[in-house]
Amino acid sequence: MLNELTTADRLQLMKFVCSFAWADLEVRPEERVFIGRLIRRLELSDDEEIQVHGWLDVPPAPDSVDPTSIPVEHRQVFLAAIEGVIGADGETSLEESDNLQLFRQLLR
Repeated sequence: MLNELTTADRLQLMKFVCSFAWADLEVRPEERVFIGRLIRRLELSDDEEIQVHGWLDVPPAPDSVDPTSIPVEHRQVFLAAIEGVIGADGETSLEESDNLQLFRQLLR
């Protein structure tokens, strides 16, 4: 399914994943590892990878991660990646859980 994403879709996915990594106001090492693996799976260019690492240093602006902008055909891919980053550290904070629940509702 990841190979069906356009370049723009891949960057949008990474922006969402990074924003969820910031949900508890801290990007943990395990989340960074997960994101690094996803970067490789998506085969992002060097410039795109730099952009993603920027989102790990400073979270994406809230208005740039609107769940309703995700194409319907890609919503399951986005949801799976977000669930992956949330579970990467083996802990789910209340903030992460709340954000995931809201995200699911907005995707309906």
